[in-house]
Amino acid sequence: MPDNPQNTDRPKGAIRQENERIILSAAEDVFSEEGFRGASVGMIAERAGVPKPNVYYYFGSKEELYKRVLEDICAAWLDSAGEFDDAADPKAALTAYVSAKMDLARARPKGSRVWATEMTRGAEHLSAYLRDAVDPWVKAREATLMRWINAGKMAAVDPRAYIFMIWATTQHYADFEAQITHLNGGKPLSDSDFAAKKASVIAMVLAAAGL
Repeated sequence: MPDNPQNTDRPKGAIRQENERIILSAAEDVFSEEGFRGASVGMIAERAGVPKPNVYYYFGSKEELYKRVLEDICAAWLDSAGEFDDAADPKAALTAYVSAKMDLARARPKGSRVWATEMTRGAEHLSAYLRDAVDPWVKAREATLMRWINAGKMAAVDPRAYIFMIWATTQHYADFEAQITHLNGGKPLSDSDFAAKKASVIAMVLAAAGL
């Protein structure tokens, strides 16, 4: 299936990237709403506004598309910890990381829920990705946290438990958005409400590390 002939004035790489982005965004929505088993390539194509064969052309199969959606949201989470790599100040690094994770929960709640559903089902489609991408990331950040702890820059927390706490707290605002809405008088959090919650989460994460 060739790329859209109306876009022949654009580089083919840019056309492909844009088409993949549109399909991935639609797939994130559909997988969030229907789950892997309930979703179909036809549903995703309709949501994306593209012919069904285009989805197969770019992604090969429903399973490959599902994996790409999962890896895409996780890559955004992992990239949000860029401050960890060279930061000497744990307070600044952790503030930036938690803030970015909260913003991603706000911006991409459906992607987070797709990930959560996959985890509750045993991560059957993601075992290799967890081993090859997520585990090395966690170990690297554990080492950074231990360096700060050993230098007396933060309290002696369990590094892995601390990372898991950050994940659980920040992703709660995406995965349990419906619960939050119901407990907020049936209204979604406004931007100002969310900003206040983000500030509270950051403060609690820092306090847990004595910062």
